[in-house]
Amino acid sequence: MSKKDFYDVLGVSRDASDRDIKKAFRRMAMKYHPDRNPDDKASEDAFKEVNEAYEVLSDQQKKAAYDQYGHAGIDQQGMGGGHGQGGFSDVFGDVFGDIFGQGGGGRRSHVQRGADLRYTMDLSLEEAVHGCDKTIKVPTLIPCNTCDGSGAKPGTSAKTCGTCGGVGQVRMQQGFFSVQQTCPSCHGEGQVVSDPCGSCHGQGRKQETKKLAVKIPAGVDTGDRIRLSGEGEAGTHGGPSGDLFVQVNVRDHAIFERDGKHLYCEVPISFIDAALGGELEVPTLESRVKLKIPAETQTGKLFRLRGKGIKPVRGGAVGDLLVRVTVETPVNLNSKQKALLKDFESAMDERKKHHAPKKHGFFDSVKKFFEDMT
Repeated sequence: MSKKDFYDVLGVSRDASDRDIKKAFRRMAMKYHPDRNPDDKASEDAFKEVNEAYEVLSDQQKKAAYDQYGHAGIDQQGMGGGHGQGGFSDVFGDVFGDIFGQGGGGRRSHVQRGADLRYTMDLSLEEAVHGCDKTIKVPTLIPCNTCDGSGAKPGTSAKTCGTCGGVGQVRMQQGFFSVQQTCPSCHGEGQVVSDPCGSCHGQGRKQETKKLAVKIPAGVDTGDRIRLSGEGEAGTHGGPSGDLFVQVNVRDHAIFERDGKHLYCEVPISFIDAALGGELEVPTLESRVKLKIPAETQTGKLFRLRGKGIKPVRGGAVGDLLVRVTVETPVNLNSKQKALLKDFESAMDERKKHHAPKKHGFFDSVKKFFEDMT
């Protein structure tokens, strides 16, 4: 046994708490672990000293004897340098087992929560905006009603695994320390079913398609999720079921484009209405409304109809409907119509800049641009 002061070995004070001692041991053990320091005799010796110190200071009885009598108090108890009863393997399993989620070789819980499921639901824009009721079919795992989820044939029961003793973990010795791993016989369950249920083949669960009613709240949008608690996969060994998450996807609309709580639509108008002004009938999700088009309206002009958008699902003010007008050029003209347009063009020859300021302003800028280049 090393005669170094155990508190100095772990780098803690004599009034250190159990938690601080364990934390210090983890840090020092990781530092000097043989896997990190291969073929390093000094690190191996330091690792053994750390183990010896922790074995004493983590045991209240040994710690009390050490604090009162020093190493002599420990020698009287027959401590064998970390390899006696409760030696290195147990200490390693206790502390490093905590890191990997297994505390000191204790019995693991076989009850496990079922997996969550996700279902993608396609909705029309109208369904998403106004809300609706939907019925969906979801394939999932449910508890076997023949064996009540035990996996064992009715009248029989699962037995404790003989390999791991029901712990679900086994230890394998590698050199002077042990490694804990999942039991190969029960695959970590701790129990084995020798006479499995014929309905679920020993799984305790079976596949079934569930029919569920889903209420879609008004205002949902693509990416929103609706949670149905307990409608996911059944848990194992009586564990709770998971949840079902309905993922919303709103399909593209033929008229409207959505941006959060606002709606956009594009409406074509004739160049006569654009020039002289007029009244336009515009669709909304609820009805039709009249929109006044002022004279000399240019293509791309955006009109806002307040409160004609969407009420957000999480509350707040209703959005707006934004109408973008595009001036449509007439097509399929007959000879008389073409002649009238030519007469119209001739009538504007003298004041073209006055009637089309944007067009002439643009070409004046282009002309200046090329002149500056030369």
